[in-house]
Amino acid sequence: MSLLIPLYVHPAEDPGAWHRLITSAAHTYAVVLNPANGPGDGPDPAFSAAAGALRAAGARLLGYVDTDYGVRDRAAIADDLRRHQEWYAADGLFLDRVTATPDGLPACRRLVRGLRRLGADTVVLNPGVHPAPGYARLADLTITFEGHWSTYVSAFSRPAWTARHPPDKLCHLVYGVPEALVPLAVRTAQDRGAAVCGPVTGELPNPWSALTPALTGAES
Repeated sequence: MSLLIPLYVHPAEDPGAWHRLITSAAHTYAVVLNPANGPGDGPDPAFSAAAGALRAAGARLLGYVDTDYGVRDRAAIADDLRRHQEWYAADGLFLDRVTATPDGLPACRRLVRGLRRLGADTVVLNPGVHPAPGYARLADLTITFEGHWSTYVSAFSRPAWTARHPPDKLCHLVYGVPEALVPLAVRTAQDRGAAVCGPVTGELPNPWSALTPALTGAES
């Protein structure tokens, strides 16, 4: 089991969650830093301190960047990468709202190649669904499901192309998981070919505002 942790709450608002995350850094695939739906307009001292502690604990840090399904300008995305690198020493990027269609693949390929040239060692793509074949080859990790537990249980389907990718290249992010079923959510992701997951109990509009109970289970 490897956990991707998007913890979208300010360290000053929930310092306990950030402390638990820091002490459990060894059990994470990566931690997504999202100070202001991206890096924000200036460095946030609380996030800088949390990022430094996570880095010292061995965590991989990914800066959150919204691509707006390919609409957002590549120069703006590159600038977000620079800010995440300079302010929080991010190792790479978590690219959210990525296109999933075949016609969006060439532009996504150019984007990822450009970001790697700028020093993004790890690139995570989040189309939130199974994208067209080819996207997963661009990234270190591709999130092929982001949605509610009820949907994950009742309406998940796995296209054949996913079997051609190692499980550690695929991730499922599931919210609204009853706390008692979080271990089942982890096992289900593994059974469905995703070695990385992020099950949380939270609900919309921000299910990622609390730390996943799976991280506590990983400590034992």
